[in-house]
Amino acid sequence: MITRPGQRHRHTYGPRAGLGRLLRTCLAVLFLCLPALPAFGATGDQSRNPGDKVIIVGGNRAYPPYEFLDKDGQPAGYNVDLTRAIAKVMGMKVEFRFGAWSEMRTALMNGEIDVLQGISFSEERLGSITFSPPHTIVHHAIFARKDTKPVNSIQELHGKEIIVFRDGIMHDSLRNLGFSGDLHFSDTPADALRLLASGAHDYAVVAILPGMYLIRELHLTNVVPVATSIAAQKYCYGVRKGNDELMTRISEGLAILHKTGQYQAIYDKWLGTLEPPPVSWERAVRYGALALVLLLLILAATVVWSRTLQKRVALRTQELARESAERKRALEELRRHQDKLIQADKMASLGILVSGVAHEINNPNGLILLNMPILKEVYQDAVEVLEAHYHESGDFPLGGLPYSRMRNEVPHMLDEMLEGSKRIKRIVEELKDFARQDDNSGSDLFDLNQVAQAAVRLVDSSLRKATVNFSAEYAADIPQVRGNTQRIEQVVVNLLLNACQALPNTECKISLATFRVSNARIVALTITDEGVGIASEHIPRLTDPFFTTKRETGGTGLGLSVSAGIVNEHGGTLKFTSAPGAGTTVILTLPAAEETT
Repeated sequence: MITRPGQRHRHTYGPRAGLGRLLRTCLAVLFLCLPALPAFGATGDQSRNPGDKVIIVGGNRAYPPYEFLDKDGQPAGYNVDLTRAIAKVMGMKVEFRFGAWSEMRTALMNGEIDVLQGISFSEERLGSITFSPPHTIVHHAIFARKDTKPVNSIQELHGKEIIVFRDGIMHDSLRNLGFSGDLHFSDTPADALRLLASGAHDYAVVAILPGMYLIRELHLTNVVPVATSIAAQKYCYGVRKGNDELMTRISEGLAILHKTGQYQAIYDKWLGTLEPPPVSWERAVRYGALALVLLLLILAATVVWSRTLQKRVALRTQELARESAERKRALEELRRHQDKLIQADKMASLGILVSGVAHEINNPNGLILLNMPILKEVYQDAVEVLEAHYHESGDFPLGGLPYSRMRNEVPHMLDEMLEGSKRIKRIVEELKDFARQDDNSGSDLFDLNQVAQAAVRLVDSSLRKATVNFSAEYAADIPQVRGNTQRIEQVVVNLLLNACQALPNTECKISLATFRVSNARIVALTITDEGVGIASEHIPRLTDPFFTTKRETGGTGLGLSVSAGIVNEHGGTLKFTSAPGAGTTVILTLPAAEETT
């Protein structure tokens, strides 16, 4: 017979009831007359009297207020008091054995214990367990941290991380609902709530009474129930399938406790002030009236909604128009990106063109380099004649200017022309090196100072336009680096050009320095500018392909991405430190080549 919590057991009188009492009387006489009958239960000495057999009762060591070990390590709780009362009225000897719930279930199946005093009924468990009539109903709830979005039902837990009591009824229920991949297990409800309070996972599904009890006892102030009474489970005694004699005696004892009022006293002691009270007729009528009012409100809201439908349609139309405009802007942005990729391809083609043009410049420049020393010698040979004429006849014009002035200017002009021609040759060679498609394996030894100096010469024009305060310091003791000279030069050129573009005026400074990292075989190069700086949220993305803060001025977002890839290929690093308005420092590090003896 199933009895709800808080209700008194009703005994039925009549012919059947009288027959039942007669049968119980006969059975009692039979037990007294036949002391040699075997004891009930799954195990035990078959020659002993049933009253002499100790019934091993299994319980959960941490499931307050139903069953738990108190501070002295003794069994306590609603289930314990109920079991002791049943044992007393039925003349049974019981011994409690408490542990983790999963262990107790296994112990019941292995015959190590005779009965579980608190187990939720389910059709799935009927295959291996015989249940008593329920002695109470356990309501389950969903608990969450106060900062977690609340949910209203089990279905809303899909995709969330859920903590459940291992092998408990909600473990079985959630698994059957397809939550197996989202479940995280604990041995006790206390462990589940502690995990949740510590910030682990999203929700915990625990019986409401143990949950509230533990929150209060453990001071878990950041954990609250967000959905109560999501499931109501019949809470029963359970024995292993086939141990019907023991279950009969437990069920009879439970019926006696209901009849005598002892059950109600135990219930009120442990659960009366905690468990939700049964719904009374008055409350049912009140809830019905509330439901009727809500229904009327819903009907009124439906009328209002029908009148505002056109407004909603108009708003949705506006939203669709906005979405269309946003889609159009996205397409335009994509088109701009495609244009910039085309521009990047043009720049690559321009590099090939520069290589050819540089070769053509070298030919006439070679003539200048060849003829300038000869012209200088010719002038030096003519100086003696010109000086004699000057002393004899006085000053005379030479090239439209007085000889007295030209005698000092011409040698300087010849020297400047020769030096300028040499510089043209050097710049052309560096342009050819920079634009050359390099197919070597990158195993050459090179001096980082020389690479940096070549890069500075290559961007000299840009540096002069950007600042009047450029400085470079090259360390004298840095070791050589193994790698691809042209590709590292390309990185330094790119960093210098970025520094030039960051300066707001020509008075701001750019400085370059090379050095060796102490106590490590690492060489480094730093470039510091006093430019506009970079926002902190942009720094982690500087080397992402196509990310740029200079898109309005034609930036493609490829330069630093390519540079970072080159540095990584050489086993080095590229780091940026910056703040808006405070300039930027770039640190390039490369591993030094192994020394050979």
